[in-house]
Amino acid sequence: MENTSRPPFGRPVAACLPSSDASQRHTPPMPDKWALLRDLTIGAEAFGLGHRTLSVLKALLTFWPERELPGEPDGAIVFPSNRVLSERLSGMPESTLRRHLAKLVEIGIVSRHDSPNRKRYARGQSGVIGIAFGFDLSPLARHAEEFASAAALVTAQRERISVLRAKLGMLRHRLTEAGAPDELIDAARLMLRRRASEQDLASLVTRLEAAIPAPEPITPTAQPITEATRMSASAARNERHIQETDKTISDSESAPSSDAALTNSAGSAERVTAITVPMITEACREYRAFFPDQPRGWHDVVSISQKLAPMLGIDPPVLQEAQRIMGHERAAATVLCLLERANEIRKPGAYLRRLTQVARKGSFSVGAMLSAASRRARVPAFA
Repeated sequence: MENTSRPPFGRPVAACLPSSDASQRHTPPMPDKWALLRDLTIGAEAFGLGHRTLSVLKALLTFWPERELPGEPDGAIVFPSNRVLSERLSGMPESTLRRHLAKLVEIGIVSRHDSPNRKRYARGQSGVIGIAFGFDLSPLARHAEEFASAAALVTAQRERISVLRAKLGMLRHRLTEAGAPDELIDAARLMLRRRASEQDLASLVTRLEAAIPAPEPITPTAQPITEATRMSASAARNERHIQETDKTISDSESAPSSDAALTNSAGSAERVTAITVPMITEACREYRAFFPDQPRGWHDVVSISQKLAPMLGIDPPVLQEAQRIMGHERAAATVLCLLERANEIRKPGAYLRRLTQVARKGSFSVGAMLSAASRRARVPAFA
């Protein structure tokens, strides 16, 4: 007697065998229409497509109800009229619309499935579309691999160009510090300001790398360990750290500590003359056209010079290098003196870079520039 209270153990042998039905076989997934549009947008230049043509293609894709796009010929036909397409494209003129549709057909991204009278429509059969006339989007799915490959190539090229631009900026900064010719530095600056090709960027990077002087080898020397440099042997986790700070910008006009700290960096030419804020405001007067308020201290003078530097065409790396070598106060005074002679100096940025190189050798005096500017200010202007 058979027990019917539970099903028999196990499954039939036929259920374990692979099915021979064609509907059960694995079929590759259809590509996503928006992924296709994204790849095609990235690699648009390779196919000669503009953003207006891509907008028309996007509008056509919105008429396909499914997200997946079949690749069978005549398997993805949409049939909107030009008027409906124009409305979906925010009122694009029909003459412009027809031109972009012809471009899509010419490239082979879209194909036409025309009716005898070239009208776009569909005829139903048993509740489904039996036949349709319009634009066939199936070529998009058939060329999915080409679009993905073009997008990958464009993305890789963009990454290489980004690396080359970053390397070019780094080399330009190093050449500025090394005092290289202005031609190379200006060429790098102009190249970074425009949309250059990968070949042009690589060529200029090679030129700049060849112009950078080789670093001098540094031989390490052993220093004797003294009581002052020996670390304590205590097991304390934290020890007191003593650090001396050098404040290079002072709000006082005399700033004796700042002048003393900058004597070594500015060289022996600055050891005699002490620069004060009244000395600068008396010798330099052109800045008042932009900043009429009287500076209250060194902080205001430095702030004014940092705002005037871009007006004179002085790049931030050049100003930062001048501040590092001369000090913030003397660099600010130099910028104000350059403004006094803006009509005479053709390239203030290159001029300041040269003054920074002279200051690095210790033979530059800001006091002499202020004295000359003061003498020019006292000369009466003839009518």
